[in-house]
Amino acid sequence: MGDTKTIIADTVDNLRRVLQAIHEYSKKAEYATGLTGPQLWAIKVIAERGAICVSDLAARMYLHAATVIGILDRLEKRGLITRLRTRSDRRFVVIELSKQGKLLVEQSPEVAQGIIVKGLEELPVKTLETISRGLEKMVDLLGATAIPPRMMLSPEVNAPARKPGGRPRTQKEAGV
Repeated sequence: MGDTKTIIADTVDNLRRVLQAIHEYSKKAEYATGLTGPQLWAIKVIAERGAICVSDLAARMYLHAATVIGILDRLEKRGLITRLRTRSDRRFVVIELSKQGKLLVEQSPEVAQGIIVKGLEELPVKTLETISRGLEKMVDLLGATAIPPRMMLSPEVNAPARKPGGRPRTQKEAGV
C-alpha cells in the first residue's frame, strides 16, 4: 500500500479536499439561495419526500428533531415551508414546501450534506464501518469527542439528548 509517510500525506490531502469541497458547496448554496447548507438540505429533502413530519425529516437528515425544528423555524419565517396539523390528530404536524420554497428548490444547487449522506447510504456496511472507525479515531486524535457536532459550515448544533457515556447533556454541554 505504501510507506507510512505517503499514507499520512495522502490522508491529509484527502481530508483537505473533503473540507474544501464542503466549503465550496456551502458557499455556492448560500450565494444562490441565501440559505445555510442545512436549511437548503432540509427543503431539498422535503421536496424529494413531499409532505413529511418532523421526526421523519430528522431521520432522513440524520439529525435530532430539536435541531430540525430550529431549521424549520427559520425556513417558516422566510415563507419557504408551511406546517399543517393533520385532521386525525391535531398534535401531529406535517411540513410542506410553500410555492416560494418549491421555486427555490428548483433553482438551487446541491448541498454537501445531501451528497455525503446519499453516497454513504450506497456503501456496503463493511466500508461504512471502516470509514466510521477512521473518523472516530481522528476525533480522538483531536481530543474532540466532547464537542457537540455542528452542521457543516453552519452555526446549527446537532446536539444529542445524551452524552456519549449515556448521561443526559445539559444545554450548556450541548452548545444551546
